[in-house]
Amino acid sequence: MSLRARDMSLLLLLILIYGLDGGECDQGQVHLTLINKTIVLRIPFTSRSNITVLDTAEELLCNSTGNSCYIECSSFNLSENYFTKPAAFHLEIHNVKNSRVDFSINGTTNCTVVDCLPHEVSKFLEMKAENLNMPKDMRNILNIKRMCKDVIFHEDVLDTYIGVEKKAIHGIINMDFSGPSKTCYEEDLSINVVKIHLSTTNDSVQMAAPGVLNFDKVADIQIPAEPFKNENESKIGIVTYDSDQHLKFKAKNKVFTSKIIRIEVPGREIANLINPLNMSFKLYYTNDTSLSLNNFNLSCKFYDENGKTWKTDGCNTIPISDKVVECQCNHMTPFAVLLINLNDLNEKQWEILSYISYVGCGLSVFFSATTVLSFIFNSIARAEVSSSIHVSLSGALLLLNMSFMLSEWAATWTVTEVCVFIAVTIHYSLLCSFTWMAIEALHLYLLLIRVFNIYIKYYMVKLSLIGWGVPAVIIGGLLSVHGIYGTIDSKFSDTNTTNKICWIRDLRVLYGVNISYFTIVFLFNLAILITVSRQIFKLRHVGNRHDKMPVWKDAGTVLGLMCLVGTTWGLAFFSSGYTNYPILYLFCILNSMQGFYIFVWMCGTARKNRAQTPHSKSKSTLESSK
Repeated sequence: MSLRARDMSLLLLLILIYGLDGGECDQGQVHLTLINKTIVLRIPFTSRSNITVLDTAEELLCNSTGNSCYIECSSFNLSENYFTKPAAFHLEIHNVKNSRVDFSINGTTNCTVVDCLPHEVSKFLEMKAENLNMPKDMRNILNIKRMCKDVIFHEDVLDTYIGVEKKAIHGIINMDFSGPSKTCYEEDLSINVVKIHLSTTNDSVQMAAPGVLNFDKVADIQIPAEPFKNENESKIGIVTYDSDQHLKFKAKNKVFTSKIIRIEVPGREIANLINPLNMSFKLYYTNDTSLSLNNFNLSCKFYDENGKTWKTDGCNTIPISDKVVECQCNHMTPFAVLLINLNDLNEKQWEILSYISYVGCGLSVFFSATTVLSFIFNSIARAEVSSSIHVSLSGALLLLNMSFMLSEWAATWTVTEVCVFIAVTIHYSLLCSFTWMAIEALHLYLLLIRVFNIYIKYYMVKLSLIGWGVPAVIIGGLLSVHGIYGTIDSKFSDTNTTNKICWIRDLRVLYGVNISYFTIVFLFNLAILITVSRQIFKLRHVGNRHDKMPVWKDAGTVLGLMCLVGTTWGLAFFSSGYTNYPILYLFCILNSMQGFYIFVWMCGTARKNRAQTPHSKSKSTLESSK
């Protein structure tokens, strides 16, 4: 039988009212039914919604006309006679409000029903905190979290619940008991309480954090005697959580690799210890953490109840083995071992970089779309192979920027396929952009270096097959492996918050495919850019000095070509392995606005062509076969 069943509040009360043989009975406004060992209690009201309670030995559910609610009843005096025959009781309503009902059964058992609404639950918790009755109210508080689980995570309720739970834990620790220690097991947590006597305490106290469900030890704890030197007797409580989502909520989906424990000394805050508190945590790895464990670092953190965040202040992390890590801290607060990315970003810097990226991507989306539409409605531009290549690159960048801006939004969806689709789209458009940059460089080489005999049959068709087809083949191969794309957490180094995005989850693919692919493209484009730049400046010395362009125009041409063939993406090499904020700012500014640069380049090229040869095609055009 579960701990909640042993409480014998509402469950046994209803069994006593109704008996064990089943059937139905009516008494006043109470309607009871026993179906498949589930007791159903229905209470109709004329001034508010009806209340339905489903009660089994494992679970208690309360429903108020479609909305969840919390019900709490006082205990009942048991008698053997109630198990042999049904007994009828009188229902008396004491107080009815829009979201709360107080009533009694037979004048001896008092019950309260509260709708699971943020304001009402918070107010009920505050009222309960004023007069806690241990250990019963410890279970009642845990029942509130279980029955109103969605409301507990509301910002107006969560902090109140954590505070009331802490007060209830202190109440359990302060209860009188015989012997040197006691352990209290609840469904969601366990509390190990130890008495410390100064006369028998030397330098430290050894304690253990017991498990909740399987009773396995989750941590060994060595508490220094330093804070208790002036006290004859003290009580210390070690709390181990099984249901700990209310504490993890502020961590924004960080990966926890140990159980959460808290060390409590009622009425005191233990901090600034000279001899540290030592905790040896047993680690619990999941499939997600084991995939990329080499890219993360174990970090001991504590929950700061004032800042409502997880911090590392005053804690040192000492890995002992693959299954154990030791945390040394100078204070006693809720602790856990989390996986922290070694390449964390500062949250404030991330926010600034995000604004820059979104603004740049927004501009690129607009100007890339303008470039594509102008090409579609301009027959002269469609006849130019150079313009067709520019537009193809603009189309790839348009797809890349649009999918990138949807990445964080898609990561919030519960439908995982949406995030996978966005991640695949980002990856495909990124590879297409790199490929078309390489094609830009190849075309530039053919125009300026191999001026003669450059006719290629089905030239644009072949380029399109390469530009759009090669990335499609790579993405298709990756999609055959399950779990490569999806939601990942970008963690910040200065806070305990994370940011979800849709991207590549397997770091081997991220670096093995993307970096390798881009490195080849970058080196190829850089070599052609150097060759073309030498050719441009070489022509200055052999041409007529009256026909020479100013140096700044030649330099502008080279800078334009750098953006066109994507050499600015090479800034990624300078921030590999560590966080270099100046490089990151340049990277975001230059590359998020690449679509805008191509639009300006095409406008400048079209204007120059109209001025030089208004009635003919540019000499640089490569004829495609019809």
